[in-house]
Amino acid sequence: MRNPQHWMIAGGLLLIGAPAAQAATADSGQFSLSTGANYSSGKYGTDTTTDIWSVPVTAAYQGDRWTLKLTVPYINISGASNVIPGVGPVNNGNPIGRGLGHILGGGGGGGTTTTSSGSASGLGDIVASAGYQLVTSADRTAGLDLTGKVKFGTADENKGLGTGKNDYGLSLDAYKVSGAWTAFGGVGWMKYGSSQYIKLKNGANANIGADYKVGASDNIGAYYYYRERIADAGAAQSELAGYWNHKFNPNLRLQAYALAGFADGSPDYGVGASIKYSF
Repeated sequence: MRNPQHWMIAGGLLLIGAPAAQAATADSGQFSLSTGANYSSGKYGTDTTTDIWSVPVTAAYQGDRWTLKLTVPYINISGASNVIPGVGPVNNGNPIGRGLGHILGGGGGGGTTTTSSGSASGLGDIVASAGYQLVTSADRTAGLDLTGKVKFGTADENKGLGTGKNDYGLSLDAYKVSGAWTAFGGVGWMKYGSSQYIKLKNGANANIGADYKVGASDNIGAYYYYRERIADAGAAQSELAGYWNHKFNPNLRLQAYALAGFADGSPDYGVGASIKYSF
């Protein structure tokens, strides 16, 4: 299975996106480029609605067993200063974080005034991953993949676009094709970097879903994703997403999705689309 996390970014959170069923028929030795637009909105347990837009650009190479990917996202966020894209609500002690500002008082005295929300945009966290197909059946209808991922802390922590620290993760994903249906799922673990102002704990995640091949050019599917709480003031992530994938030709694919969140660590809802060209 090719982990869908490398296809889409919604609200800064890398999602499980590309249908696992593609693994059974994917060509090897291919380069690809993909981009899209994603939007999410939620209160994350606060009184303020936080809206996040992201535009990721992904370059990938898929060999016989290896899949290498690099994703560079642009992010725009407006909302609570303690909500960090891809992380969720945290205790953000950065005195110049998003929505926080200092106003010097006059008359020889000084004072500080802060607000609880604000807007910012810029480069997000760049993500590099390498996946290896550990096991595959002779007819390529079942397989098991191991993927390593590094999230570089390139997003500006002073703008509240990220933590400013690197994260490292491993995931194990499996799929099984039966006729037009494909079942897929996986488990993962991330070592999250803590900054001077944002303290995070390591955490596990899991996903499970199903894909259905509607015809020669279309797949639809749904999956559930869960990540345990990684901050003392944070919350778990719990969300359900559905997607549609359309193949215009062997080189060009379009994917659209919608998701609903069920925990304060996830957005209330999100939508997005991406397009991928292989050559």
